[in-house]
Amino acid sequence: MSARALVEVEDLNVHYGLGRHRRQVLDGVTLSVCGGEAVGIVGETGSGKSTLARAVLGLVPISAGRVVIDGLDVSKASARQWRALRRAGVLAYVFQDSLRSLDPDRSVGDSLVEPLLIQGIARAAADARARAFLDRVHLDADLLGRLPGALSGGQRQRVAVARALVTEPKLIMLDEPVSALDSANRVQVLEILKGLRETGVALVFISHDLGSVAGLTDRIAVLYQGELVEVGPTRAVINAPRHVYTRLLVDSAPTLRSAAAKRSARESLRALLNP
Repeated sequence: MSARALVEVEDLNVHYGLGRHRRQVLDGVTLSVCGGEAVGIVGETGSGKSTLARAVLGLVPISAGRVVIDGLDVSKASARQWRALRRAGVLAYVFQDSLRSLDPDRSVGDSLVEPLLIQGIARAAADARARAFLDRVHLDADLLGRLPGALSGGQRQRVAVARALVTEPKLIMLDEPVSALDSANRVQVLEILKGLRETGVALVFISHDLGSVAGLTDRIAVLYQGELVEVGPTRAVINAPRHVYTRLLVDSAPTLRSAAAKRSARESLRALLNP
């Protein structure tokens, strides 16, 4: 793999369950993400997308293979090493459900400053940075005193993005960042995510919708039933997909194909997933 890679995943295997209930979720996945690069990981529900992200973040155990983050092999890292890595602010994660990912009893301001205080930043400086990053996601500072339940879904998701940005990490992983939003908020959040490309942070977008990540990424990785079946530059994957599953994803993407083609692709995709 590339010596410049910020994240390296090599021959990764993940299983869930024990004994006869043991099920393989990821099978031999190899992928790298370089600093400043934006990569989309796409596939249908159950393909292993979120499991891959959580394995990289140390949230699920690895059965085999290895994960290297910023030069550190974390495949067998201790809890102490993971705490140090997270506190250093190297990685950040934006969950799909912003309402559940934000503490309902903490104000927006407290949620934003908490990781900064953990890093030892003084409260006044942390407050100033929280206001600055809230502005970066086009939210007013008046929201700092509100609880998450008082915000709209689009506002909460932007707060979640601001919280991921506030420590200025090297990598942000975003799990279905716009899937739960209405069309207006979806457009707003996608525009903000496009703007992140200018910050130099590496981005990994996890989505079942190829159309959502097409305009945000340099490369796309396609997962099918736990296996990485195609990786390539975004334009090449969309315009000339090599794997049959990728072709079906492209044809079924709402923003990439006609209505008739989408219906046909969805039927083919269902047949492929449920033989």
